[in-house]
Amino acid sequence: MVKLVIGTKGTGKTKKMIEMANERQESSNGSVVFINKNYRLMYDLGHSIRVVSMDDYEHITNSDEYIGFIYGIISSNHDIEVIFIDSILKQADVNLNDMPEFLDRLRTISEKYKMEFIVSLSSDKEELKSLDFSRFEILN
Repeated sequence: MVKLVIGTKGTGKTKKMIEMANERQESSNGSVVFINKNYRLMYDLGHSIRVVSMDDYEHITNSDEYIGFIYGIISSNHDIEVIFIDSILKQADVNLNDMPEFLDRLRTISEKYKMEFIVSLSSDKEELKSLDFSRFEILN
């Protein structure tokens, strides 16, 4: 399943994602991964959450490469229960036009590997008109 946290800048999406990740870590039998633009949030997240900074992977420059990167994370750990992706629109030149296909691909990965994705989008719902919201759970 793919769950979305949507809102414009400054609406508390990252704070909500951190809280959800920490709660999930406490109740999880598997691994929790948190992908962010940089390491700024590392000390806000629980010690057993794997924090991935996209600043370390500057050569991932589009949504296809990003999906390949996700597969690499999954292949290195088959116990992942959830991957949090904070502010996807600030990573790897992924843009609003990429969102429908990108999120559908995450949904396919989620079903195949029995894991969950929670993705935050710094956008207004009106900007995401091409997205079929019925296929995703909105958390805010």
